[in-house]
Amino acid sequence: MTQTRTTRLERGRGALGPALELVHTGRAPTRAVLTAELGVTRATAGAVAAELEALGLIQVDARPAASAGSQGRPSHRLSIAPNGPVVLAAQIHADGFRAALVGLGGRVIATAPGCMTVPADPSRIIDAVVEAGAGLLRETGRRCLGAGLAVPSAVAEPEGTALNPLHLSWPVGAPVRTLFNEALAKSGVLGPDGTPVTGVTGNDVNLTALAEHRHGAGRGARHLLCVATGHRGVGGALVLDGRLHSGSSGLAMEVGHLTVNPTGQPCHCGSRGCLDVECDPLAFLTAAGREPGPAVSLLQQSRDLLHTEYADPSVRAAADLLIDRLGLGLAGLVNILNPDRVVLGGLHRELLDADPERLRAVVAERSLWGRSGSVPILPCSLEFNSLIGAAEAAWQPVLDDPLAMVG
Repeated sequence: MTQTRTTRLERGRGALGPALELVHTGRAPTRAVLTAELGVTRATAGAVAAELEALGLIQVDARPAASAGSQGRPSHRLSIAPNGPVVLAAQIHADGFRAALVGLGGRVIATAPGCMTVPADPSRIIDAVVEAGAGLLRETGRRCLGAGLAVPSAVAEPEGTALNPLHLSWPVGAPVRTLFNEALAKSGVLGPDGTPVTGVTGNDVNLTALAEHRHGAGRGARHLLCVATGHRGVGGALVLDGRLHSGSSGLAMEVGHLTVNPTGQPCHCGSRGCLDVECDPLAFLTAAGREPGPAVSLLQQSRDLLHTEYADPSVRAAADLLIDRLGLGLAGLVNILNPDRVVLGGLHRELLDADPERLRAVVAERSLWGRSGSVPILPCSLEFNSLIGAAEAAWQPVLDDPLAMVG
């Protein structure tokens, strides 16, 4: 019997990664669904699920209750192991950072916010980020399998350098991935083999799109366009057939530098009237005639103003202005990319919630395909999507080969 199970597992070992990803993304809630999705026998699927459970990654419920009216033996339920390993995830933004521990399934286990003026030396805040994450690991006692960092800049591949941190005072080409791995090594965050975990880095909106595609409002989309404004600036990302489109060297989808107001504000890129300066929180506060304060982030100030004073004519006019300019940019992207879904994050999500019909009408009016079949425009649904996206990047080696990374 043991030999039979071993043979089944050897046949199914190549399915461990795909099986884990199916459970991780919620697409295989039962062993029957897993069997169908993998295209293997029931016995092989059972052996694969048992191996993933032995690795401490998933949980197999062998005695689920049958649903009302169902016939035959109910299938075993599959879920993420509640006390399984985690990855350290972090996000740096113009007003500070946040570190977190994130498990499989996109579950945020613990977070630690850090508000500080981002120094010109990126190593200082990266050290603070990693120390905050290491503290969470010490507090929880969780096993760590990797680390991911989201930064507000295009990240060039394969070097992992931040090429245009426009809203930070970092030097162009800051080696953020090298600095991140050096900080991880100094912190003593170790993987299962006793060596420092390897850190990965990426653009924050790219990672937001990845998180929303796997766990949020973008689930099920084949071609997902994500546009978001966080604390400063505007970013975009595209997921094609389940994979993040990063271009030839990681620099694709710099949508913040689409011109939406030719006579508008000068942009950091050297142009004028870009989405980056016409549709971010500072642009909203300025259009509403509000002076930004130092107490909380520009993003939070904008959200508070939109939620509490939307009836004020100046606030409503500012919201309408940003919606029209955002819609103009989205229409151009829809014409070029032909996505089957658009998700909006940060302040753009709040603007969509404030007047969804206005934004959709602007996109439809200026889109080639808007009149024949409008592209769904939805708000991002994950609270910590950049963090979860950073975690997704860190989990990817485990999803690719669970046995090598965990076993």
